[in-house]
Amino acid sequence: MTEANPPASNSLQALAALLDLSRRARQAGSARELGFLLVNDSHELAPYRQAALWLADEGLHTLSGLVQVESNAPYALWLTELCRHLAASEPDATRALNSADLPPELAQHWAEWWPANALWLALPAGKAPSNNLVEAGAGLLLVRDTPWPAPTQTLLREWADTWWHAFRTVHRPRVGSWQGLMKRLKGAFTRQSGRPWWQQPAWRWSALALAVMVLPVRLTVMAPGELVPAHPAVVRAPLDGVVDAFHVQPNQSVKKEQPLFGFDEALIQSRLAVAAQTLATAETEYRQTSQQALTDATARPQLSMLTGKIEEKRTEVEFLNDQLTRARVLAPQDGVALFDDPTEWIGRPVTVGERIMRIAAPQDTEVEAWLPLADAIALPPGAPVKLYLNASPLFAVTATLRYMAHDAVQRPDGSYAYRVRAALQAPTTHRVGLKGTAKLTGSWVPLVYWVLRRPLASVRSALGI
Repeated sequence: MTEANPPASNSLQALAALLDLSRRARQAGSARELGFLLVNDSHELAPYRQAALWLADEGLHTLSGLVQVESNAPYALWLTELCRHLAASEPDATRALNSADLPPELAQHWAEWWPANALWLALPAGKAPSNNLVEAGAGLLLVRDTPWPAPTQTLLREWADTWWHAFRTVHRPRVGSWQGLMKRLKGAFTRQSGRPWWQQPAWRWSALALAVMVLPVRLTVMAPGELVPAHPAVVRAPLDGVVDAFHVQPNQSVKKEQPLFGFDEALIQSRLAVAAQTLATAETEYRQTSQQALTDATARPQLSMLTGKIEEKRTEVEFLNDQLTRARVLAPQDGVALFDDPTEWIGRPVTVGERIMRIAAPQDTEVEAWLPLADAIALPPGAPVKLYLNASPLFAVTATLRYMAHDAVQRPDGSYAYRVRAALQAPTTHRVGLKGTAKLTGSWVPLVYWVLRRPLASVRSALGI
């Protein structure tokens, strides 16, 4: 019997082989195992000399009789070009062919690698049955010396379709993988034949993207910020001197008129003692001169001079007493003492008017942010401000813009920025001094402007336009 007219027993054997191959395909655990099954065990359905599995998105996947394909080998390169040509010309067909059916540049190497007859089984592209991802097409090439009769082609077509379903189930990218995302994008923009241009997916996605890009959004910028006292009482040095001792610690609650720190009083007390002794001497001299003036008229003019000297020394004593009193600095109001480490101040000479600490009320806080020059957008008074503290990044401190400085000032890091102050909308339990990132919200703008604002500014700065 010939293969063209197989007896009933051969047909039953072929059907049993097909069922067995289908069962093994369903039980395969990997794409590599499925590829080996297709190119090697399909021989149970029809004899052939060589078989090759080609995937549109990967190239030559599996060759019969080989464990691994050497993609740079001459045979593999020629076979890849041949499969691409067949997939382009016959994307969804089962086709028997020979060298006469190929272009000259491909046909000239046919006799070098293959026997006379080949069978191309196209495996069409579609969507994976499990995750709806778009899959690229594939193809199976079988070659042998004898022609491929129609019953054999039908049997191999059925086996190829069954195997392709199993392969697309196993060989699929994860839903969240980069490969899966790229396949979805490719499928979304693939041209569908038979539809007018306005119904093509590419045009629909483009229109959707354009509609999304013109959606209005609030223009927002980010800036470093912190919680600062809103109306602190600044404690400055009342005189020139040396800080002698601190009576409070940083962040300590203080009451009004509570001692904060004191200056070295030794110099003031010594000057006060000298001034008091000089005043006593002047008063004694005045009394002696006044008694002498009762009998000696020439001593009377000296009384006015001594009176002026006494007033001068009395004023000096009062000034030094006032200096001695001011050397003991008291809290001007209730609040929290905000200053650096006291050990950095003790023994340090200060000048009158130099700021030493601040006294802030516990709930009298606001947001201070430093807006970089590149992000200086228009912010009207009352604009929403949110401060995400580093100590509490999940909960924002909400505020409203109070003012934005007209002039940029230099920061300690050398950069220039605009000072922004925002009043809290509600009291916060966070302490003064905590830092974070402030989000400042401006006017409504299209989404495309929100996305391209900084890139366009960089391009203009680089090109000078």
